[in-house]
Amino acid sequence: MPDIIRLLPDNVSNQIAAGEVVQRPSSVVKELLENAIDANAKQIQLMVKEAGRNLIQVVDNGMGMSATDARMSFERHATSKIANTEDIFHIKTKGFRGEALASIAAVSQVELRTKKEEEEVGTQIIIEGGQLISQEVIHIPTGSSFQIKNLFYNVPARRKFLKSNSVEFRHVLDEFHRVALAHEDIQFQLYNNGEELLRLRSGNLLQRISDIFGRKIKNLLIPISEELEWVKLSGFVGKPESAKKTRGEQFLFVNHRFFKSTYFNKAVQDAFEGLIPQRYLPSFFLYIEIDIERIDVNIHPSKTEIKFEDESSIYALLRTAIKKSLGVYHVAPSLDFEQNQDWVFSIPKKDSPIEEPKIKINPAYNPFKENSKPFTKAEKLNVTEFYSSFRNDDITSDLFDAPSANNEENFLRLMNGRWMIEHKGQLWCIDPYRIHQTILYNKYIKSIKNHALSQQLLFPLERPVYDLEKEKLISIQSKLFAQGFDMQIEDDLLTITAIPSDILQEKVLDIIEELLYQLTEHSEEEFSVFFSKSVSKVSAKKRNEFIQSSQIRPIWEEFKNLEMPYLNPLNKKNYEIISIPNFE
Repeated sequence: MPDIIRLLPDNVSNQIAAGEVVQRPSSVVKELLENAIDANAKQIQLMVKEAGRNLIQVVDNGMGMSATDARMSFERHATSKIANTEDIFHIKTKGFRGEALASIAAVSQVELRTKKEEEEVGTQIIIEGGQLISQEVIHIPTGSSFQIKNLFYNVPARRKFLKSNSVEFRHVLDEFHRVALAHEDIQFQLYNNGEELLRLRSGNLLQRISDIFGRKIKNLLIPISEELEWVKLSGFVGKPESAKKTRGEQFLFVNHRFFKSTYFNKAVQDAFEGLIPQRYLPSFFLYIEIDIERIDVNIHPSKTEIKFEDESSIYALLRTAIKKSLGVYHVAPSLDFEQNQDWVFSIPKKDSPIEEPKIKINPAYNPFKENSKPFTKAEKLNVTEFYSSFRNDDITSDLFDAPSANNEENFLRLMNGRWMIEHKGQLWCIDPYRIHQTILYNKYIKSIKNHALSQQLLFPLERPVYDLEKEKLISIQSKLFAQGFDMQIEDDLLTITAIPSDILQEKVLDIIEELLYQLTEHSEEEFSVFFSKSVSKVSAKKRNEFIQSSQIRPIWEEFKNLEMPYLNPLNKKNYEIISIPNFE
């Protein structure tokens, strides 16, 4: 039998490696931006077209590369960051694996232009599908320019599975934000389809955050600062009123490297316990500085997973430092981290005599001595009439309604907010919140089909938005207009001037919040369905709003008219039928 194991060609192995390193256009953006930072660049430009499908270009004014280094950079495991095994445990740069450029070049058409400051001319290299096409001398400024064209052009299956341009650009924007927030001392520019979206000046962290997420966020941030012998924590957390359902303003950095950690996210969430509603997420921009020997960044090719030597201590530091700042800034009860300025105590002088406190008492006071006058007959009568005005049926009610002659169902409210109903000889346990969702969903679907009416607001509603939320809202703005909304997005502010006539004004901002939360890459269903689900979820009455049977009865009757579907629009159970045991 012939041998069957063979060594794969370089271009095939590079394409396989690209599956881990280059998952979508944002992966390329991350690698190129990090390379520019490792090259000590102080000015970085990012340009994308068609969300990175057709073009991703990064231009920097870093140290540049020689002709030999430029060609070598596209070889697998070729890097200037490490030289031996020991270096892996002392990594200070963003990149170190030597896989990114080889993987990118294997699935795209790459053009590199680069020049070192001490050299008179630069180098241009063109690579397509991992194959060198040309290398020549050119005249360019010091620095590097990477152009990545037609990503996945030679892997149609990968290109086909990319999401829409709006979704892919949101991922590009996420990566841009992460890199920009980690390096506030570097100038950044972002262009999308030739239009400048962001120009970030170099400055301090608070300036960088406000440049990205809007000026209004400044007033919603609380500074965090704590330093121990082996670790330093700094940054900002948002006040409880800035918490949202949507993710987008949660950033963790270690040694200026963005990383993800559900464990540390929980530490932040725990610090806000009791201050924000459930399912809401606080904003935070937290920076950890620690000895590089206490962490391991060589966990995954994406380099966003980091192993800490002592995670539990970092967890405790995050939690206590945030609680401390919340207390100091009077957001939560202070635990005497700093003296409360309202408490002022006079401190006696060293030689002054100490006086015993004087207490005044009335020795003649007798609590059993009756000094009050007895009630008159008229006063007694008024009290009697007052209590007799209350009838038993005003303050008490039977658990079950009394059975009526027209065979109405009996209702019993359970402690968890569900209701038991005797219906057609069966015992039904229903969820009024989900049933109300189902009813509202069907109403909204019908009103959309019949062209929803709009009502102008006397006082417009306003909500701050940041770049990622802007992209989401712009992508559905025309569809929201068709549902009856009228809104404008200027700078970092959303202004709503008209809403659908069948939606309560006090629910509108919550509905926008829910739409932004649910509007992810997975929401591929028809917008009218998606919209109706979100609106019904927010607008439905909560379980604690159904207290008396008179409140649940009309909802139940409407539900029966809908033929009592078992699942609500969000695929949650509306009811369960409980079998009644036979004791005979």
